[in-house]
Amino acid sequence: MMGRRLISLVMALTALAANAAETAAEKLPVRRVVLYKNGVGYFEHTGRVHGSQELKIDFTSGQLNDVLKSLTVLDLGGGKISGVGYNSVAPIAEQLKALRLPLDESTTLEGFLNALRGTRIEVRNGAVLVSGRLLSVEEKTTHRGQEETGKTLEISLVTEDGTVRTFPLTSAISVRVADHELGEEIAKYFVLVSSARDQDLRQMNIATSGAGDRNVFVSYISEVPVWKSTYRILLPAKADDSPLLQGWAIVDNTVGEDWKDVELSLVAGAPQSFIQELSKPYYTRRPVIGLPETAMLTPQTHEGTMETEDSVVALPPPSPTPTGGPMMRSQGVVGGIIGGVPGGTGAGFGGPAPKSAPPRAKLETVEVVAEAEKGQAGAYGQDMGDLFEYNLKEKVTILKNHSALVPIINAHIKAEKVTLWNSETTRPLRALWLTNSSGLTLDGGAFNVLEDNAFAGEGILDPLKPDERRLLSYAVDQAVRIERKDNVEARPVTHVKIAKGVMVQTSEQRDHQSYTIRNTDVQARDVVIEHPVRTGWKLADGLKPEETSASFYRFRIKAEPGKTAELKVDEVQQLRRTVALSNVTDDQIRIWFNERTIKPELEQALRQIVAKKNEIADFEREIQDRQSQVGGINQDQERLRENMKALKGSAEEKALLQRYTRELNDQEDKLQAVRKQMDDLTVKRAAGQQQLDKMLREITFDEAI
Repeated sequence: MMGRRLISLVMALTALAANAAETAAEKLPVRRVVLYKNGVGYFEHTGRVHGSQELKIDFTSGQLNDVLKSLTVLDLGGGKISGVGYNSVAPIAEQLKALRLPLDESTTLEGFLNALRGTRIEVRNGAVLVSGRLLSVEEKTTHRGQEETGKTLEISLVTEDGTVRTFPLTSAISVRVADHELGEEIAKYFVLVSSARDQDLRQMNIATSGAGDRNVFVSYISEVPVWKSTYRILLPAKADDSPLLQGWAIVDNTVGEDWKDVELSLVAGAPQSFIQELSKPYYTRRPVIGLPETAMLTPQTHEGTMETEDSVVALPPPSPTPTGGPMMRSQGVVGGIIGGVPGGTGAGFGGPAPKSAPPRAKLETVEVVAEAEKGQAGAYGQDMGDLFEYNLKEKVTILKNHSALVPIINAHIKAEKVTLWNSETTRPLRALWLTNSSGLTLDGGAFNVLEDNAFAGEGILDPLKPDERRLLSYAVDQAVRIERKDNVEARPVTHVKIAKGVMVQTSEQRDHQSYTIRNTDVQARDVVIEHPVRTGWKLADGLKPEETSASFYRFRIKAEPGKTAELKVDEVQQLRRTVALSNVTDDQIRIWFNERTIKPELEQALRQIVAKKNEIADFEREIQDRQSQVGGINQDQERLRENMKALKGSAEEKALLQRYTRELNDQEDKLQAVRKQMDDLTVKRAAGQQQLDKMLREITFDEAI
């Protein structure tokens, strides 16, 4: 009973404190919201304060990380922002460490009782009341014969007279903590465990100090759902009328408070943003250092002096930090501003207050609709470089955890209804060849088409700049059939060019493709054929598409009702073959001449080159023959010298030695003659190579065949 009373008291005090804080702090409403495509939103709160007053803003836990790294707070009336605080929620495991009880978030009865060991408790069993200190908690297993029948907890306590009493914990047994201070710890434990289930709402309190009435400006970014775009294209009944484009944005409010009469802007862009866990208390591990042992002092020797006082250059004393300097008068960090606003003394931080909130960048605005439709559009747009912003003309109200459709565009546009086909689609598609004449950048999103007051199809629109043209398919065209035929023709060499000893032969391939379009409808069709753009291929002369994209040529052809139309597309691919004239052979020259690839005068020039090459090759072969002769002579001389070493000096051996000597002299004469021939041949080969190089440089040719 006492424990329950303590819990009720703690919860009542908590509620009173929350109500008191609610009364003391005034809520600062959101006035402007800008949503981006990267999942963040920019929020502005403005309000008035009087004197030293606290303001509050409600957030969800998911918002708080972004708010803490982007919060900017300005007192625009000469006051000061004296502090910003919020209810920080440490992890439940860290909060439980502050209690005297060793309990975790998911403790059991056995764990709870074990945490109370040594505590004074009272055990009541009917009319019997026993008090003492808790000794132990044990799990006991009961058996009936060989079978296990169940498990129960038994507690043991030591009474004042030293008696140990044991009680099984059954429904008839009640246990009460008799220690008043420990009862308060138990109450704190229950409050922490219960509060851990309701940590999503955070409240930030902004303390202001000053005199009189003043305006306060607060801004930050926060994680929000990505806003989505959807479009409706209404096709007119009359051909002379322009289609009507209607755009809507789907906006979700999942933040901690309502948006009431806010200025809403939607930006079709994604500035860089990231998440950093700033709202959670951060704990780091510290090293554990053992206690120092008692040091025994022993005699020591010390090093001698290296420099005397006279040899040391005195340094000037450090200059004192001026009173009131940047490190002395910091008034807190708010939104990345220390003691003021960048660029001068900021409002609310000791400097003069500006007359109004910081102006936004001046951007050129573009009305959403034409002159005759002013007042119908829900937004106007402004170009922001890579981004584009839709500013809603009227303020909106979206309650928290609610979503809304808001209008962003309502304009007549230029669009032609066509049938679209390319080789990657199995069937022709109904499409709109749309020109964005709205004056706005259209964000990417889904669209649907209404024709004759009925749904005609839907598709996906990529971002579209003003005056940009785009094909938008939305349905299958059941009345059109298209067949494609392909015929590749290889042609001989059409051009020969020779320069710097290199011949370039140019030939070509022609690809004749035809598209047969059959229209079985009673109405004519404008058919757009997307012909693929291929690397190395070009359209034949005189053939021009209506439009070219990165991957396709787009040809338009009229298909009359109940008739067949045909589109022919000829493409040319240039093929080039490079040949070094120094590698040309007689057989190649003969083949080129027979195929009429080269003309007679070029044939004669090439044959002279081949003749000079053959002459140089003959010199090379003769030089190699002489080198072989030199090798044979060297081997014979080596053999004779070895034989001469084996002779002993007899009469017969002396005669043999004389003969060997004469042979060596003859071979030496031959060797000298062969080497001279090699030198002459080398000179002739070098001269022939120079003549060949000159012929290769001088021969030029550049003609169509």
